[in-house]
Amino acid sequence: MPERERALQSLQSTPRDVGPTADELLALVARGDEAAFERLYDVMSGSVFGLIRRVVRDQAQSEEVFQEVMLEVWRTATRFDPERGKATTWILTLTHRRAVDRVRSAQAATHREDRAARLDPARPFDEVSEQVDGRLEQRQVRRCLSFLTDLQRESVLLAYYQGYSYPEVASLLGIPLGTVKTRMRDGLIRLRDCMGVTG
Repeated sequence: MPERERALQSLQSTPRDVGPTADELLALVARGDEAAFERLYDVMSGSVFGLIRRVVRDQAQSEEVFQEVMLEVWRTATRFDPERGKATTWILTLTHRRAVDRVRSAQAATHREDRAARLDPARPFDEVSEQVDGRLEQRQVRRCLSFLTDLQRESVLLAYYQGYSYPEVASLLGIPLGTVKTRMRDGLIRLRDCMGVTG
């Protein structure tokens, strides 16, 4: 308890124009501090919603994902490890994953509806063969992505599947541009080797 009181005193003694950092707020949220969560919500809401809107695009779905993200931040704040990175990076990574999951879920639903609408038992063999090959390749890519480090995988997914530039990836992950380039290069080499691509 004294530790929590000290943390709250430091927050109260912080000048209004400076305010506590996201790291400090998230540490208090991890202890169940609702007031700290409200302040963290205010600090992060613009960045979080902006990222979701960019990925999801649909306003209503973006608002739903935003609420899911903030609820997940509240529930899982104890998992944040300040030694592994900044709170803003942790929250934005969590945000990006949620947003991508929503897009994939919506795409999968659309594909299911399209397949049901076009269901034709007399499809040519070549079309079926292409679909099987495509599915096998997707499965292989997913398997190979699992062999990358977290940072390599995040960088590759952001750049190649979400269309972010290297500087944008660096900004989203809160790491230097040079680190992103190195992780991307190493990650792509590992992917190529895993998939048996030559040349």
